Amino acid sequence: MRINTAVVEEVRAVVAAICVGCVVTYGEIGQAVGIGPRQAGRAVSLLEDNVSWWRVVYADGTLVTCHAGQARALLEAEDVPFYNDRVDMTKMRLSYPD
Repeated sequence: MRINTAVVEEVRAVVAAICVGCVVTYGEIGQAVGIGPRQAGRAVSLLEDNVSWWRVVYADGTLVTCHAGQARALLEAEDVPFYNDRVDMTKMRLSYPD
């Protein structure tokens, strides 16, 4: 799947703006820039390592498995709450009112 470089730049801006200790979903990123969650996932996969990719999770709180599985350690260092192997989205949703 090819993705427009302008879209990748928009996604980069959204991901870079995620606050420390917070997460957003691929769907939320897609909604913010007008694309689907799968396209958002592809765009996030194209971002450099220094952009906060680890703060992007699946809708159910599942973590990404790229970057040698470092996402959990990075999120735990930011005090993101977990429930089993997923981000506790019930607590994280409090940070994202509709």
